[in-house]
Amino acid sequence: MVQSLNANDLAREIPDGSTIALVGFGGMGQCDKILRAIGQNYKETGKPNDLTVFHTAGQSDKSNGIEHIAEEGLISRVIGGHWGLAPKIRKLIEENKIDCYCWPQGQLTHLLRAMANKLPGQISPVGLGTFVDPRVEGGKFNERTKAKEDLVQMITISNEEFLLYPSIPFDYVFIRGTSIDENGNITTEEEPLKLEILSAAHATKAYGGKVIAQVKYLVNKETLHPKNVVVPGYLVDAFVLVEDAVTEHRQIPSAVFDPVFSGDVRTSLESLAPIELDIRKVIGRRAVQELTSSSAVINLGIGIPGDVIGPIINEEGLNDRITLTLESGIIGGIPLGANEFGVARNADAILDHEYLFDYYHGAGVDLTFMGAAEVDQIGNVNVSKFGTRTVGCGGFIDITQSAKKVVFCTTFTGGGLKTSIHNGKLHILQEGTIKKFTNYVNQISFSGKYATDHSKDVMYITERAVFVLTKAGLELKEVAPGIDLVKDILNQMDFKPIISPSLKEMDYSIFEDKSMNIKYN
Repeated sequence: MVQSLNANDLAREIPDGSTIALVGFGGMGQCDKILRAIGQNYKETGKPNDLTVFHTAGQSDKSNGIEHIAEEGLISRVIGGHWGLAPKIRKLIEENKIDCYCWPQGQLTHLLRAMANKLPGQISPVGLGTFVDPRVEGGKFNERTKAKEDLVQMITISNEEFLLYPSIPFDYVFIRGTSIDENGNITTEEEPLKLEILSAAHATKAYGGKVIAQVKYLVNKETLHPKNVVVPGYLVDAFVLVEDAVTEHRQIPSAVFDPVFSGDVRTSLESLAPIELDIRKVIGRRAVQELTSSSAVINLGIGIPGDVIGPIINEEGLNDRITLTLESGIIGGIPLGANEFGVARNADAILDHEYLFDYYHGAGVDLTFMGAAEVDQIGNVNVSKFGTRTVGCGGFIDITQSAKKVVFCTTFTGGGLKTSIHNGKLHILQEGTIKKFTNYVNQISFSGKYATDHSKDVMYITERAVFVLTKAGLELKEVAPGIDLVKDILNQMDFKPIISPSLKEMDYSIFEDKSMNIKYN
């Protein structure tokens, strides 16, 4: 019979200097009861300390998950993909209180499978030419880490370059399920995502570590349907049973449990109100116009794409004509967005996290919509680090490097931009103080050179201008109605783009508060 553990006893058991792995995605799937107990025990006793923390996706919605253990001294090193919604851990990184390595999220998920097979690491071209490449920054994410050893290596196989992401043996992994039976078999019936709990458990056992599960229900043995078991009992060392799901095991940040998000109930999408017409919707609408095929498989990234493109697709009645995916494992449906990015209403399928990245890396989506914080003259994009603000790359590098077409969605300037839209025209009421189109990005999350060397189809869509990437640099193709080319575009860039000889206005329908009536050929 599998062992039941008290969370506080578990926290006292973990030796100083351990390496622990966390599984979760944004505000979903974290073991909040376990992590809260570890953080509290450290505050009271100073133990455990000097931990290395490994995680794939972001692990918080600004208050839960990794934030419970974001204490100086408790953590000495973190290896992960994203900290945009984890202000406390981000502060430790930015103030050089911990070592920090940032690797692409998909590579982190696949590293678990490499570890499960006792391989030296995950080998992939993903990350070449970006800040993860050891010839650039090596994924070292703050000043403190720059003096530390290189972990990612560049290797050559059959005259082709690859990156080697090394195996990181775990002492513990904390995974989350819904039910566990007396033999340790785990199901995920009330979870919104499956994530990578099986691969994480395999990776941990390969190196002699302990697999600890947080669950809501303990059930009798031989009562779970075998096809519903996600992690078999022989992989599980112990479990922590939740007492208060409201504070310890929320399904998503806004709900303790809603059957819509576990896929048990479908809801009427006609009842969803259209989102307001603002510049974020304008950007999303112009992006959606790139969906020229009714058989396209697309991906949405966090930010503008994840917040508005799903609702726009629904408003335009295109749900049945494209296959929408989210890197968390979601296929189909309408994404929630914001701090609940990664979950959708009416999903057609919910895959294991790492298996969707197989598709992203191998076949590559037909089109990915991604955000952008900075764009430079050769098409490099930064989404991961702005000054000292450390956000991380998430799945951005994995997806953009492999997609057949990449559409970046961003406002033209940042920091106080105010606009209005009326009579089919865009008006700049107050210009942003931050120029996003700059000579050099602060960090390379997307390599323009890699993209042009591999003949990638790349666009940059803003509320007032549309660019494409060419071997000679960015080319301006479209200007929004109501916008002055020199005052509103060229004067707000640090470099002069190529001006297309066929420069035209963006489609007026984008700026009208009614359906665009998109039709496929």
